[in-house]
Amino acid sequence: MGILNTLLSAVTWWNGSTLNTRIYTSRKGVKVGEDDQGNVFYRTADDSKRWVIFNGEAEASRVDPNWHGWLHRTWDEPPTDKPLVHKDWEKPHQENLTGSALAYAPAGSLRQGQPVERRDYEAWSPE
Repeated sequence: MGILNTLLSAVTWWNGSTLNTRIYTSRKGVKVGEDDQGNVFYRTADDSKRWVIFNGEAEASRVDPNWHGWLHRTWDEPPTDKPLVHKDWEKPHQENLTGSALAYAPAGSLRQGQPVERRDYEAWSPE
């Protein structure tokens, strides 16, 4: 890690973990597991606190639902020990894409290249 990255991590939280979080994690953190995005999940030895160190941007919607349930104490066992059973109709987790080029745009949206041709609407024009 370069000097610039070290300085950035000391004063920002959106580019990954801060310096204080890294120090706390190295002193008190017990690694529980990782998800497929490279986010690392920790807890304290007495399990009084649980947290995640993001791999990249700190965006809560990047946490998989399996790990989200563990972080918020919906269940005690982490997905590494007791994976959730998924139905065949469930889609894989996807982070919130709002504000990105991959965000959903319905038919007729201005973000779609060509507007939908409408025959049920006549634009008003002043006389």
